[in-house]
Amino acid sequence: MIIKTKYFTIRPELLIAALVSAALAVHVLEAALPMPGPWFKPGLANIFVLVAFFHLGWRKAALVALLRVVLGGLLLGTFLSPTFMLSLAGTLSALLALALVRWLPIGPVGASVLASLAHLSGQFIVAAWVLIGHMGLLSALPWFLAGAWITGLINGVIAFLILDRLSQWLPRPVEQPS
Repeated sequence: MIIKTKYFTIRPELLIAALVSAALAVHVLEAALPMPGPWFKPGLANIFVLVAFFHLGWRKAALVALLRVVLGGLLLGTFLSPTFMLSLAGTLSALLALALVRWLPIGPVGASVLASLAHLSGQFIVAAWVLIGHMGLLSALPWFLAGAWITGLINGVIAFLILDRLSQWLPRPVEQPS
């Protein structure tokens, strides 16, 4: 696959590298910022996963998401820690939601909200079953889901704006005949 524009030709791998780099930079920045409560992060790095999903497809989005989680864990020193496991569980849950979204007429905002809700639900299930070993944690889930809905909405709008700008410069990749 290649991306052809009026002025240049680019391979999607370069765009994937740029999206992983941007997601990783935001992931590390978010980790350094003080948050208003436990487990509350706006998930801004997931914006770049959404951009990859709508511009390059689900497989490339999965690559961006998983590289961001693994490299972020290595950079922050949380690789294979409980924090990493929660991040990985949330990412896998969000990717599962995006896999289902592929067949629905949903745009970036709707997909972001669904992925955000799935991300948080996956984290809560792993935290309740594996880390805490008690399902009582799930009683707080509705409050956290409300926050996930809001951040998913905001991230979806930002992803939509990026995709709109990106479509002006880089058309979607096309398959090259072998």
